[in-house]
Amino acid sequence: MSDTLTTQATVLAASARDALLAAGSEAELARAKADYLGKKGSIAALLKQIPTLAPEVRRTAGRAINEAKKSVEELFTERLAGIKDAALGAGSDAPLDVTLPGRLSWTGHLHPVTRAWRDITDIFTSMGYTIEEGPQVETDWHCFEALNIPKGHPAREMQDTFYISDFNPAATSAPGEGAVLRTHTSPVQVRTMLRSKPPIRMICPGTVYRRDNDLTHTPMFHQVEG
Repeated sequence: MSDTLTTQATVLAASARDALLAAGSEAELARAKADYLGKKGSIAALLKQIPTLAPEVRRTAGRAINEAKKSVEELFTERLAGIKDAALGAGSDAPLDVTLPGRLSWTGHLHPVTRAWRDITDIFTSMGYTIEEGPQVETDWHCFEALNIPKGHPAREMQDTFYISDFNPAATSAPGEGAVLRTHTSPVQVRTMLRSKPPIRMICPGTVYRRDNDLTHTPMFHQVEG
């Protein structure tokens, strides 16, 4: 029985070699491998018979079958690499140079507004200015009253300003009452002057909002003032 399995292993290894060498695509190669090494493959079937052999002949038969299996696996790997290389070079008159560096992936870049902000802040910080920031949802007092923009001023009209839904035009002008989307970055100057002692050297870059929406304006834009 041992000699029979050993002979069968040798025959199957030779047959598998012919099948793998004849395969012209990855799919054909995979089918050939499955015919011999798959769960229902010929060589796999021989391996299942090893436990039924007598102990004294089991080692010899097992070694022969495993060697056949290994040779098929190695040839499959070699043929698969060859088929992939051939596919890469197909359609080109020039031979494929696999040593050439690969294409670099695309990289992003900073938005022009961000680049402008950074350039401006770098210039002013180099001269000793500080960079100040404030809330984009601002109180009516900080956005208008503290800047001498009284009630009734055109800049406070509804067509120019985004008022928060619960804003009450009749509310007092005390800080914190009424809210808007800031129409300029000047409220940051107000807040900075309230908490700092002069001299003050600062700039305040930021996003501001106005009810503009035509070919030359957008309802959100950017300012840098100081």
